[in-house]
Amino acid sequence: MKKIYTVLVENRSGVLSKVAGLFARRGFNIDSLAVGETDDPGVSVMTIVSSGDERTLEQIEKQLNKKLDVIKIKTYHEEESISRELMLLKVKYTKSNRKDIMETVDAMKADIVDMSKNQMLIQICDRPDRTAMLIKLLNEISITEIARTGTLALPKCDN
Repeated sequence: MKKIYTVLVENRSGVLSKVAGLFARRGFNIDSLAVGETDDPGVSVMTIVSSGDERTLEQIEKQLNKKLDVIKIKTYHEEESISRELMLLKVKYTKSNRKDIMETVDAMKADIVDMSKNQMLIQICDRPDRTAMLIKLLNEISITEIARTGTLALPKCDN
């Protein structure tokens, strides 16, 4: 089971280290971590995706609430949110596979953002499962480099 934690924290040095240390000390797994400043420069938001059984996920929330630098925590499951991940990947191509790569990129709603004589730099901003699918599809061709953000998520809008 996966859970998403949106954690508002004070924007100062050492806070990320304290939160990561909490996970390490307790043996909790971080599947994804993204941190950024909010509209208030004194506050950052951490989006943490973690997996485990129900008890583990409850313990994570309780332990986060104990941290002095934590202002507020919101939790939700994947199906209750809209999640996105940005990924850049570089692939080698040849004349014989160039068209296949371009068709795959187009089908996945990704973009070619840079190109040289034998390499393409591809960008995708999509659900984490779709970015993983693009890796799987292009891995058979020749991925040379990947950079991914952590998952960003917000709860779905109320109807």
